[in-house]
Amino acid sequence: MNNSVFNVPFPQNEPIFEYREGSKEKKELKAALKELSEKYIEIPVVIGGKEVKTGNTVEITAPFDHSIKLGKYHKAGQPEIQQAIDAAMTAREAWGKMPWYHRAGIFLKVAELISTKYRAQMNAATMLSIGKTAVQAEIDSACELIDFLRFNVYFMQQIYAEQPLHNSKGVWNSLQYRPLEGFILAVTPFNFTAISGNLPLAPAMMGNVVLWKPSGDAAYVPNLLMKIFKEAGLPDGVVNYVPSDAKDISAATFSSPDFGGIHFTGSTGVFKNIWETIGKNIYKYKSYPRIVGETGGKDFIFAHKSADVDALAVASVRGAFEYQGQKCSAASRAYVPFGMREAYLKKVKELVGEIKMGSPMDFRNFMTAVVSKRAYESIIAYIDYAKQAKDAEIVIGGGYDSSKGWFIEPTVITTQNLEFKTFREEIFGPVLTVTFYEDEKYEEYLKLCNSGNEYALTGSIFAGCRNAIITAFELLEDAAGNFYINDKPTGAVVGQQPFGGGRGSGTNDKAGSYLNLVRWVNTRTVKETFVPPLAIGYPHMEAE
Repeated sequence: MNNSVFNVPFPQNEPIFEYREGSKEKKELKAALKELSEKYIEIPVVIGGKEVKTGNTVEITAPFDHSIKLGKYHKAGQPEIQQAIDAAMTAREAWGKMPWYHRAGIFLKVAELISTKYRAQMNAATMLSIGKTAVQAEIDSACELIDFLRFNVYFMQQIYAEQPLHNSKGVWNSLQYRPLEGFILAVTPFNFTAISGNLPLAPAMMGNVVLWKPSGDAAYVPNLLMKIFKEAGLPDGVVNYVPSDAKDISAATFSSPDFGGIHFTGSTGVFKNIWETIGKNIYKYKSYPRIVGETGGKDFIFAHKSADVDALAVASVRGAFEYQGQKCSAASRAYVPFGMREAYLKKVKELVGEIKMGSPMDFRNFMTAVVSKRAYESIIAYIDYAKQAKDAEIVIGGGYDSSKGWFIEPTVITTQNLEFKTFREEIFGPVLTVTFYEDEKYEEYLKLCNSGNEYALTGSIFAGCRNAIITAFELLEDAAGNFYINDKPTGAVVGQQPFGGGRGSGTNDKAGSYLNLVRWVNTRTVKETFVPPLAIGYPHMEAE
């Protein structure tokens, strides 16, 4: 028995490697890219620590080069998903009883393995399979995932240390933080390896067991992560990897009495359907499931006439076109005063003209291809719509080519119609729609921005005038869960800007903070009375 009171290391954000020419990290990453691009792998379902090959496979091709075949993954059907539920529930008792500091040790080791031994492989796998550049992969699959692990361990310690404020004489009060009574379904997106890792690991850290259903476009990197989990000592059955069709995972998990909750990142429509299904099945469950989700966004940049036009243009280009606009936080609509229209468009055109697009294996490229044929076709449909519209104009880009990879040019559309399709709907691609307003109508357009669509994920304002900032801060209070002043609306850092939005953008449970972790525990209040009363009477009963 160990009676020590443990303190985990105080977390620090993982330093971002720059991959300068001649650096050790660049050589290692180049070598990993070469190795993985030339290796064809077979990715199994993982149930209770055992690899399962179902024979129902899907090919994995690099999105920027159709000729690079990375491998294939096996899909779980309903029988395998049920086996995963059984394996998770079998593992639940021992995992939930493991002392928290031993669980912490496992996840801190995962972070260290990614930071050192597997850093180049993680980044290379992310670059090859979902089309990120070196810097975008480094920020995501290395630094952010490491930060999630280290900071969450620290937040876990803080949560467990939170106890009742008072103890009466002769009484000891305490608060117990238990895992949820059931399994957690983690449904992860294609666009961030860090999110893909955090969604199953955050509930697992708090003693829960998990079924992990990845995006069909991003089943490659999780295979490496599962190996890292095992090397770090994560017990079999705590996280079960079940790539599958949505209909199969839904049918098996949402009908199970042991369903305890869902940790989701994806589209708003899918999340609403999930919530509806859970509601319809509520009488089947042993407990009320926890529903945590981060969904869509139609993120804005809003400029005041006092804004620095150069900074505004850089934020627009980086915010809209980094990782091909495939971020839920990507800048997708912009409001710019007429007074700076010409200067703004001129600067944006200059910056876009500097952009090189191609394979991420060429480190000179700023952009690569979008993730899949499905994404490509969806995005170019918006561009084609704009090309035919009478109330909008494509002023930059608008081209696309799928002959080698799913390439779409960075595209800027202008319109004065605030109901225009590309100004209201989430596109999830390299398309920025800009509207211009009369300088004196600043407050009017701030209100229109606030009510402009169903989302409230990220947004940024640019202004030099402090009163203009104060006005925007107040009028846009509900418009974004992550709000930026004189910066692009992307790039939230764990421990600095916890991430999440409201309205149609999710439950705003703030990944990267204790607010998310506390959703994965079930509390029990314990009162211990040292000398209990031995009579039923009270003092007021002594006389009439």
